Amino acid sequence: MSRRAAMQMSRFLVRPTRQRLFSTNISKIVVSSNNASNISGPRFTNSGILEVRYWSSIAGEEKQMQAPKLENSGNENATDQGGNAVVSSYWGVAPPKISKEDGSPWRWNCFRPWETYKADTSIDVKKHHEANAFMDKFAYWTVQTLKYPTYLFFQRRHMCHAMLLETVAAVPGMVGGMLLHLKSLRRFEHTGGWIKALLEEAENERMHLMTFLELSQPKWYERALVFAVQGVFFNAYFIAYVISPKLAHRIVGYLEEEAVNSYTEFLIDLENGVVENKPAPAIAIDYWRLPPDSTLKDVVTVIRADEAHHRDLNHFASDIQCQGHELKEYPAPLGYH
Repeated sequence: MSRRAAMQMSRFLVRPTRQRLFSTNISKIVVSSNNASNISGPRFTNSGILEVRYWSSIAGEEKQMQAPKLENSGNENATDQGGNAVVSSYWGVAPPKISKEDGSPWRWNCFRPWETYKADTSIDVKKHHEANAFMDKFAYWTVQTLKYPTYLFFQRRHMCHAMLLETVAAVPGMVGGMLLHLKSLRRFEHTGGWIKALLEEAENERMHLMTFLELSQPKWYERALVFAVQGVFFNAYFIAYVISPKLAHRIVGYLEEEAVNSYTEFLIDLENGVVENKPAPAIAIDYWRLPPDSTLKDVVTVIRADEAHHRDLNHFASDIQCQGHELKEYPAPLGYH
């Protein structure tokens, strides 16, 4: 058989099956008909293993086409092209309807009512961990070196400074919790609740950012700065935590001390009228369970209290390890925002 005859023979054999196996139009027509008998039977089993993938894609599309329509359960974020509310579902399971104590719908998807709390504002804003050991001095002066460029850049623009601060402050808890999680898996051991405590810290810091975003939107160059700072800080902190967790926690402790100082200056400018004392955003009132008539000053006060608690938690974690112990030996202060 010549080469030309062989090519013609192969085209003759492939042409009838090519459209049926690889065309997406055929699969859509079959699925829309909702007739299972049209896509089952000997013609699929006799065509070879290539049709297994075709059958899998048809089955997936058929499930999507036959998914039941769910009633609206209060999800305000999802909308279709016509502007009507659309409920996101997970295999036909609708999200639960959540209401406040007064019966009004819960509007936040980033946190739930059981994740809210009343901040403990009975803190010592001037509390400072004395840097006596070499490691403590290294951590302290590292933070002092890093803080001056930000102060020069933002000066008295407290809102923008706070947003940048929170994009950085939410990183250590996530990195520490992740590495402790992996350590627990490797060693088959408990961690005394420290994974959850650090993840709580990261989530709390993120909620600070979500609150400030309701009051001010960062400019393009501030967003670019966040990209650069977060990229450098995440990798640097990751390496530091792998090398020395006690050093990493000490650095965060000093970072939180500076955060407390920054929010104290923010409060002073609010009291002196340098910054307008706006009404508190709704997300802050719901998250910290603040009175409905709360102001920006009340929000900054509870955020400063959160930072003070993070300060104490990280210095405590570093002290545990500096004394030759492991974090799992001392129960973590869960819920200690």
